Amino acid sequence: MMQKAIENLSQARLLVVKVGSSLVTAEGRGIDQQALAQWAAQIAQLNKRGVQVIFVSSGAIAEGIKRLGWPRRPKALNELQAAAAVGQMGIAQAYENAFAPHGINTAQILLTHEDLSNRTRYLNARSTLRTLLAHGIVPIINENDTVTTDEIKLGDNDTLGALVTNLVEADALVILTDQQGLYDSDPRKNPQARLINRIAAEHPDLESMAGGVGSAVGTGGMYTKVTAAKRAALSGAATVVASGREPDVLVRLIQGDAVGTLFTSEHSRINARKQWLLGQVQLSGRVVVDEGAARAVAEQHASLLPVGCVRAEGHFYRGELVAVVDGGGKEIARGLANYNSSETAKILRTPSAQIERKLGYVMEDELIHRDNMALHW
Repeated sequence: MMQKAIENLSQARLLVVKVGSSLVTAEGRGIDQQALAQWAAQIAQLNKRGVQVIFVSSGAIAEGIKRLGWPRRPKALNELQAAAAVGQMGIAQAYENAFAPHGINTAQILLTHEDLSNRTRYLNARSTLRTLLAHGIVPIINENDTVTTDEIKLGDNDTLGALVTNLVEADALVILTDQQGLYDSDPRKNPQARLINRIAAEHPDLESMAGGVGSAVGTGGMYTKVTAAKRAALSGAATVVASGREPDVLVRLIQGDAVGTLFTSEHSRINARKQWLLGQVQLSGRVVVDEGAARAVAEQHASLLPVGCVRAEGHFYRGELVAVVDGGGKEIARGLANYNSSETAKILRTPSAQIERKLGYVMEDELIHRDNMALHW
């Protein structure tokens, strides 16, 4: 039986908490050890209540820039990677020092898109995290900025937080930032802007409400936070965006207090394989389908047959992840292709019984089997 999404964080037993660079490094001035100590104390309280926590921390690059004495954030990839390498040492030590008074050990885990897109490495990462939690250890996760390139980069730690939430099947994602939450308009421009306490992650106007860009220290604005909430919601997890400077914010959330903005999910929990499919950031291609196929996939959860496909886009191999989109370009689902892009182009509009006549062989009757496909809602 599928588990229903939680209504508030008082029901949560496993949280992913993501904290932004500006909070971790006091707006780039250096690691804010006092802030880390406060979060560690709150997590210690949560542990005593039976709530496990995984911490996703930004700040390595910002801390590295400060240690290197650079006046501003560089743009060159090699300099960003160097800053991350330097800063990661300080971040890891700072968290260890923050949790030590509570008798809690920490572990550092660095991830890239490749770690989460490769099925074996994905499962290994999940197993490692679950083992750490079982031993009472708080994992501190960051993107591995010392080796990432545009091709393997997750994009930002808000996205990373959502992917980790899905990876471990957490009940909720908490994004701590320098804002109180999501407002109905930009509070920097409109003093009458109203804080939204609760909203569905699937609300069609979320992106337009978010607007704006991130701080000079970090890379994520409110837009990346609402898209992270949408991503976490696909697997049934709630998301809270709240101020990291709010006193006892984590404890109050677990008590059921209304702090920040709660993004609710309308979806029930889905199986781990389909969570993995939905969690991928990068796709190898797209398959455009006709109205009948779109309806069969979306409403009947049917496999995608070649006869309903009208166009293949991109270059993909057998077994790679592709999006299934309708004629208007809206993503309906994503799944693992049974045929590469060249083969797919040859069997468009082809009944399954005629695949062998077109190709000279047949791999599967379906272009994407429903067991290897997840609906995008």
